[in-house]
Amino acid sequence: MRMYDLIAKKKKGAELTTEEIRYMIAGFSDGSIPDYQMSAMTMAICFRGMSKRETVDLTLAMRDSGDVIDLSRIAGTKVDKHSTGGVGDKTSLALTPIVAAVGAPVAKMSGRGLGHTGGTIDKLECFPGFTTELSEETFVKNVNEIGIAIAGQTASLAPADKKLYALRDVTATVDQMSLIASSIMSKKLASGSDAIVLDVKTGNGAFMKEFSDSVALAEEMVSIGTLAGKKTVAVITDMDQPLGYAVGNSLEVLEAIDTLEGHGPKDFTEVVFALGAQMLILAGKAQDEADARAQMERVIADGSAKKKLAEFVAAQGGDASYVFDKTLLPVAAQTCEVTSDGTGYVHRILAEDIGIACMTLGGGRETKESGIDLSVGIILKKKNGDFVKEGETLAVICGNDAAKMEAARQKIKNAYEIHEERRTPEPVVRKYIFSE
Repeated sequence: MRMYDLIAKKKKGAELTTEEIRYMIAGFSDGSIPDYQMSAMTMAICFRGMSKRETVDLTLAMRDSGDVIDLSRIAGTKVDKHSTGGVGDKTSLALTPIVAAVGAPVAKMSGRGLGHTGGTIDKLECFPGFTTELSEETFVKNVNEIGIAIAGQTASLAPADKKLYALRDVTATVDQMSLIASSIMSKKLASGSDAIVLDVKTGNGAFMKEFSDSVALAEEMVSIGTLAGKKTVAVITDMDQPLGYAVGNSLEVLEAIDTLEGHGPKDFTEVVFALGAQMLILAGKAQDEADARAQMERVIADGSAKKKLAEFVAAQGGDASYVFDKTLLPVAAQTCEVTSDGTGYVHRILAEDIGIACMTLGGGRETKESGIDLSVGIILKKKNGDFVKEGETLAVICGNDAAKMEAARQKIKNAYEIHEERRTPEPVVRKYIFSE
């Protein structure tokens, strides 16, 4: 078997066999297939596409390129959640303790933020001492004892995907549906959970800007998960504006705790409940969406969801007192307001630009090696559809550097579009994708 022949075959639009795909990924992983040949293959895939069977085979080959975590020692149906990334997306911080408090075991792998989207691990590090570097024994023990554990993705988890993504990133082959879906799902399948709920963002702040593309990606990933033997559901959620009002690590932690206390932002709470309902149904802890929502409302009202967050933080070395005394969370030294230049209705907020403004303040990283300031961020005062008068506050910037705050202020001001006519905002939960 030669990689040259496989490239020629795909260039003509023919399907690669399971054996050919496994040979290709194994060879690329061990270095016997060079970057330039794999680059040619990914470009051929961009032009010719892959069938559902090919996409599943590619996903499984990348999954099997490293460790596949065995969670069989954890009782019950283990459920994981993945987001394709957005601005203000602190969902896991509120969602996972709610689901665990109801009784569904949550065994989750998470990553750090890169670019304009924030990462769950960065936010959790607002709790001093918190770590996601867990041994497999500790990971399993925590899920069995308190119902939740979140670990960082290790280098041994789907390493072929990491190597392939780095190549795609510099060869203009990132935006191909099968390659995107297999990249995400190879890591999810290697993480070992029995069920997966996917939060696929759509809109100007998402990786997929067009709704139709988000639907196609969601359908592809649900198909992969189902064919790989995992119960899989996707929920398409809106990212035509930041989720909630807080953008920035400690500010988002604060908003997540507010939500566990029952007074979080309406749009954020709706996303948490939509995803949580699917997680509980897949885990066999709820009969339907109404039952799931009733149970989630109960654990918020009786305080057990907030207590579960504290238990989880403490179990992973963090200072759980921060959960109960939010004034302990990192706070920026300075604030300034971003005001409106006109009167009218907020037509849209360019979420990606808000994320970039937060990164400008120091709240995000341009490279994986960049440092991060947990205290800085942005608090939105106006969202899509809101009426605003000239001079009224659109957002508040929390920062530690005046020059960076001014640069962020201009970015935020330009991210707001104000129109005379009010446009009805899209619902935050756009569509559910179930397996056929």
